[in-house]
Parts: sequence; C-alpha cells; structure tokens
Amino acid sequence: MAGSMPNTMSFKQGLSLWCPHSASLNRVSRSSIPSRSFRRCFATASSFANENREYVVVGGGNAAGYAARTFVEHGQANGKLCIVTKEPYAPYERPALTKAYLFPLDKKPARLPGFHTCVGSGGERQTPDWYKEQGIEMLYEDPVTGVDIEKQTLTTSSGKLLKYGALIIATGCTASRFPEKIGGNLPGVHYIRDVADADSLISSLGKAKKLVVVGGGYIGMEVAAAAVAWKLDTTIIFPEEHLLSRLFTPSLAQKYEQLYQDNGVKFVKGAKIKHLESGSDGRVAAVKLEDGSSIETDTVVIGIGAKPAVSPFDMVGINNTVGGIEVDGMFRTSIPGIFAIGDVAAFPLKIYNRIARVEHVDHARKSAQHCVKSLLTAHTHTYDYLPYFYSRVFEYEGSSRKVWWQFFGDNVGEAVEVGNFDPKVATFWIDSGKLKGVLLESGSPEEFQLLPKLARSQPSVDKAKLQNASSVEEALEIAQASLTAV
Repeated sequence: MAGSMPNTMSFKQGLSLWCPHSASLNRVSRSSIPSRSFRRCFATASSFANENREYVVVGGGNAAGYAARTFVEHGQANGKLCIVTKEPYAPYERPALTKAYLFPLDKKPARLPGFHTCVGSGGERQTPDWYKEQGIEMLYEDPVTGVDIEKQTLTTSSGKLLKYGALIIATGCTASRFPEKIGGNLPGVHYIRDVADADSLISSLGKAKKLVVVGGGYIGMEVAAAAVAWKLDTTIIFPEEHLLSRLFTPSLAQKYEQLYQDNGVKFVKGAKIKHLESGSDGRVAAVKLEDGSSIETDTVVIGIGAKPAVSPFDMVGINNTVGGIEVDGMFRTSIPGIFAIGDVAAFPLKIYNRIARVEHVDHARKSAQHCVKSLLTAHTHTYDYLPYFYSRVFEYEGSSRKVWWQFFGDNVGEAVEVGNFDPKVATFWIDSGKLKGVLLESGSPEEFQLLPKLARSQPSVDKAKLQNASSVEEALEIAQASLTAV
C-alpha cells in the first residue's frame, strides 16, 4: 500500500516535481533537491503537449467529472488541471446511456449536454465551455497508452507526451465482449459503455423487430425495459435461474420478472449461448443455445458485465482478487503521486473490512471527491463507503408503471421480504440478528432516506416481527424503532 501522503512543488515553467514526505521532512526547498533529478524535471516546456501539468486525470466518466468539480471547489483547477479522455465529450453521467438515452424519439430521450456531470447529484452542468471557463485543459479522443513512472510522463495514442505532478487514474471499465469466433463482432451486436455505443444501438432499434438481450443484470433489465417503449419483440437470455442474481432473492426476482412479462418481455433462463449466427446479409440473425435451440433476432445487446480498464497502468499495482488498481483509504496507489478512483480502484471497504471494487455511479462520485480532498488538503480520513445500488426502468412517457428501487448495505444472511410489489416491496437482510442490508421498491423520499441509516447502523432487529409485518410501511417502522432501541 502507499506510504505517507506526498506533496507537490510548482514552478513557473508550469512543470511540477513530485516530492514525497518523510517523517522528518514536511517541506521541500529547491536547494534540497538533488541536482540531477532537478535538471531532469526541468525539461523544456515545449517537449510536453499539456500546458497544465500539476494534476492530470485520465478518464472521461463520472469520476473524472466529479474530480474536476472538487479541484475547482478548492481553487486548484485553473491552469493546473489537465483531463485526458478517449471520448469526444466532456465527462458525463454514464448511467443515462441504458436508461432515458434509449427511449424512442417521441418519449423525450436524454441527450447531451443534458447529462454532463454533475447534474446527476444536483450539481452544475459541466459542459465543455465550463471546463474552458475554469481553466481546465481537456484533451479529447486521445487515450493514454503508456506511463513512465520515473519520469512522471504519459504517452497517448496520437503520440503526445504529457507531464504530470499528480496522476489520478479514472479509466473506469470496458464492456465484457463475446469472442469474435462466436459472433461477438457481427453487425447488429451491441455493447454499451459510451455515447457512441448507445447511438449505434438506437440506430438499430429504429429498424429492429426482434431484440435479444444477453444478461440478466442491470444492463439487461434496463435495456429490455427501454425496448418495450420501441414495441419490439424482446427476449432476455441469461445462465442464472433468476434476474439480477447477485442481489435479488428468487422471490423478489419473480416479482420483477412478472412485471417484465406483463410488458411482453420473454425470458430464457438457465441458458448458455453457443454462438451468434449471421444471415445472408452478414448481420446477426439468430442466437444459438447449447441445448440446440435457436432464437431468431435482428439485434442483440450483450450485457454480461465489465472489466476494469487497467491497461496501461498495470505496473502501478493490480489487486488479483477483485481486479483493479489497489489503493489505500485515500485512493493512493503504491507509487507516490499516483491515485486511482471509481470503477478501477480496489479500495478498503472499511465498513465490512474487505478490499472491494465497486462499479457504480455513487462510488465514482464519492471516491473522486474523497481522493481530491485528500490530495489538496490536510484531509486524512479513510474513505468509509456504504455500498449503494439502484435502478430505474420503464420511466418513459406512457409507461403503465415506473419502477425505481434502491439498495443499501450488504446482502448477506437471511432475507425477509415484505409486501407484494403492488404498490411496493422491501427486502431486509439479517445476519447474526443484525440488519445488514435493505432494498426498497417504490418508496417515498422519506423511506428511501431511512435505508442508509439502517444499513450503516446495522441494528439488532426482531426477525419474527419483520416477517409478521402487514405492510412495507409497518416493516420500516419496526426497523426504524430498532435504531433507537437500547
């Protein structure tokens, strides 16, 4: 893990020299710097493509956008911050891509600049002009391909050489793909990680008749719900026995599956795909299953998970258990001056005493803010994250029922389900008599605000009382009372 918090020195040339603290050295003077390293750091300004070299963020998603906002809040962005992204867009709220972005044109779909960060948390919309106004240097459509830790430089796809004082890696994830040999790259086969992916899918949906969604997780559920608005013949295929098996209990999943079936969506559960078949025009035409059956289709969306985008930063230190770049509670890697945030960070999940990697917008936002505060101030608190997940589906105009659930905590132990999904349902996870996690569908704002309090406090609860609750409201009252019980 990383050692003590490093410090940055700035110089008029716009370069910076990264100088780690030691127990006896809290300040570094120019005279104390070895002459050889001093000369090396003072390469000519023209040899680097980025003018703003103090802080460099690599990535263009939520974490990068929220990091930028935190630099601005601390007065450290103007002329000091450079963001390098492979996309042509300023950082945006990526969850929109599988939700409102996929609505048909007559259902008021989301479009940029409507969901640039930080609107997802009620903050200012950070358009490209915002970055210019804040003095933040943006390098678009030029992914980083290499890093030289000793020289503190980055190389990009176009051949640019970038200098950094402090480097924040916010590269997120890439979609897991089907191999080309089983049809993973056929025309009509889609993956969703960025705006270009979503635009390509929308183009297909406009001409499609039959859609197959591979995967029963968040992506699969959200894409299938959006497809209902397009009035497509939609089938979800997944190898598990029920939807969202990482979180939903079989009973809870059955309620959601019924909602989807009521909207015309079909399920093929416990199925493994052998390959995707192409038609005479070369486009995907069918999904062939290992049991020999075949499902005709003209459009396929693959939503089978994602992988942390650690290349070219694997030498910084990868956690082989959860994947991602290993960091401490302030998002420092083992290399002084290099940090990792968001989906790509393998961080200590303090509340449950384990190393975790969380792929969720809430963590992307909070990890970015925590990291930058730790970098710029005397803030030394360990990141204390409470896992939080949510989904919103069927939210388009004319939908018979809009669905929004939230989950906080850990889904361990025995699950107690209350309510019949009409109008709402709640699930409580109890382990060794303590409430560890809670999920609520269709709750009120006040009820949703109670969930993180319950999950973080982990109060002792009477399981029998919860099981006998006649309504979700009564169950939540029982759980809330446990917070104040002596």
